[in-house]
Amino acid sequence: MQVSPIQVTRIPVRLGADARRVISRPFIPGGDDRVDAVLDRVLALSDAQVANLMADIRTAYAPRHKDIDAVFNRHYSKVAPRLDGRAPKSVARRQLVGAYFTMEYSLESVALFNPSMVLHCEQGGVAEGRARFIMSLRACGEGHISSIVFRTGQIGADDAVTFDAAPRFAITEQPDPQKLYDRARFFRKLIEMGVYNPLADGVIKQLEPRFTIDDLGRAIDALNPDAGYAETFRELTRNMMWLVNSNYHLIFPAESELSERVIFPVTENESRGIEDARFVRFTDDDGGIKYYATYTAYNGFRVLPQFLETTDFRHFKIYTLNGRCVQNKGMALFPRRIDGWYYMVSRLDGENIYMLRSDNVHFWNESHMLRTPVEPWEFVQIGNCGSPIETEHGWLLLTHGVGPLRQYWLGALLLDLQAPTRVIGHLAEPMLVPLEDERDGYVPNVIYSCGGMVYGDRLFIPYAIADSCTSIATVSLPGLLSHLRAD
Repeated sequence: MQVSPIQVTRIPVRLGADARRVISRPFIPGGDDRVDAVLDRVLALSDAQVANLMADIRTAYAPRHKDIDAVFNRHYSKVAPRLDGRAPKSVARRQLVGAYFTMEYSLESVALFNPSMVLHCEQGGVAEGRARFIMSLRACGEGHISSIVFRTGQIGADDAVTFDAAPRFAITEQPDPQKLYDRARFFRKLIEMGVYNPLADGVIKQLEPRFTIDDLGRAIDALNPDAGYAETFRELTRNMMWLVNSNYHLIFPAESELSERVIFPVTENESRGIEDARFVRFTDDDGGIKYYATYTAYNGFRVLPQFLETTDFRHFKIYTLNGRCVQNKGMALFPRRIDGWYYMVSRLDGENIYMLRSDNVHFWNESHMLRTPVEPWEFVQIGNCGSPIETEHGWLLLTHGVGPLRQYWLGALLLDLQAPTRVIGHLAEPMLVPLEDERDGYVPNVIYSCGGMVYGDRLFIPYAIADSCTSIATVSLPGLLSHLRAD
């Protein structure tokens, strides 16, 4: 397979999985009878036994977590209702109960891959000629459950790349229970999901224009449909709760470091993983900056495109995307509106690249075929490798192609600035292919990226190696554009 004549420089850095980075998760071993048996055994221990056990646990596990006591207290509260008036008075015993219902999960024990790279929201104190970046990565652990983790560092026009020290701790957060939902959008999504029926009106009319998940629960509980509609109502309300649980807010502590924060699956539709976040630094018409990302939620049976919004990488808003074009994987938003429209590249059918257009960033119903597989190295399928990058000559879209033996290579398209559905240049040969020492890993022969960034006249492409680890390559932007324009 012929390779593009474009010169690619690989940066000698690899980010690999670190099995020492763990989070805590609730551990409920079986049903209520098992929980009760464990509680009875802990309550029967002497005070001296409790003290000795807690001393050993703290010695072994406190260095692995930022606040181990908070972990035990949180998990104690999950089983406390089973104590039925037998709650221990001793703080140590309550924390020991919490310890028995806690497990560690190693976020990166399998892989650290599929990176996306954006300009950092804070650039203060950076030396001239350098810029700070944020890289999101897909961390994969036991059971192939994926989450979003972050790394930070600096780049320079001279191809210099430095990463800040990897964090020792990892922290997760649960959804904010006070998040407000929009009644009109909620109603519209129920219809789009095909689950709306007239029984929904009785619930919705009780809701304020902005409501919480507790408000929805109370509205559901207030209704008592006729026996003949009981099963239909249960299915309806299950879908209602699924929908609100799929739209949530996460707020991380102000004192936490950005690279400590982990977006871990918290809803049913994400239960088997959050995959391949594509972040973009988005500029509003008024000049305001937001960071958006699309990612794939996976529950073991189906994929669901999700949408994330943040301004500071501390407060995250997660939404379901809506519309008939919200299908499959690999959606990536343009970094600004064009003539008042939002644009998104997508792979609706799993084979071709489509362009989506909408006047609402949450709803996507209009699509246009942008590119089909043309070259031998992309005969199986093509897709984007992150959001398009604006240049003076057009929108630069990094792509991936899949060829024989399921090899993944990276290429590029150039799209018209004012009419992005028009392809004005493409690479006939792949720009980035796996070297011999990049072919082996969890998924062999795969080079993949979820988004690069430009600094100066250099294009920085973070890329995954065999779905196992991550590296960075750079390319001359003028050289690449010259090649694409000559197409």
